[in-house]
Amino acid sequence: MTSAGSGLTLLQTCALSLLVFTGASQFALVGALAAGGNPLTAAAGAFFLGVRNAFYGLRLSQLLALPRAVRPFAAQWVIDETTAVALAQPTRRATRIGFAVTGLSLYILWNLTTLLGQLGARAIGDTAAWGLDAAGPAVFLALLAPMLKTTTERAVAGLAVLLGLGLLPVLPAGVPVLAAALAAPAVLCLEGRRSGTSRVHARVDDTPDAPNDAPEEAR
Repeated sequence: MTSAGSGLTLLQTCALSLLVFTGASQFALVGALAAGGNPLTAAAGAFFLGVRNAFYGLRLSQLLALPRAVRPFAAQWVIDETTAVALAQPTRRATRIGFAVTGLSLYILWNLTTLLGQLGARAIGDTAAWGLDAAGPAVFLALLAPMLKTTTERAVAGLAVLLGLGLLPVLPAGVPVLAAALAAPAVLCLEGRRSGTSRVHARVDDTPDAPNDAPEEAR
């Protein structure tokens, strides 16, 4: 329904779910297009959100040890859920089964619900009148919120929101999402400086004090 509100056709919506099997990237792309953003800018934002799957793939390639011919197809299913299930398994065989079952079931259900959602949006008519333009950001926040478990992660998310909202009136649609990515290196840099300063203070505090008085024999 969100893609229908952004003007994508049924074919485009289904192709997006078939080829870009990662929810955060899809919602970012659709949200930027719905706001009137440039397609290349929207695609760039979706790409950066999907980069994390490449790191998942590096780890899963060692655990799954799949034949070369199968790896390109398995790469399509490398997402948060399949990675979590695969990493939780005790043996390689169980890892492969967990990855395959989770990937196949989610891929089928995701594309099926995409089709049903698009057909439902066409049936209700004007999606803008139902406020479906807010569905994308709302779902994205619902996916993101449970992942923010540490203070650093919450700081990155908070700064990204400030950058995105602050730059929204002055930059073209889609660009504020890219600019918000600067929140991560900014917070990590600040965190690194604070850690370095804390270590310096700790070393200074641990240094033994010099004697105040010289020995009696030296006087």
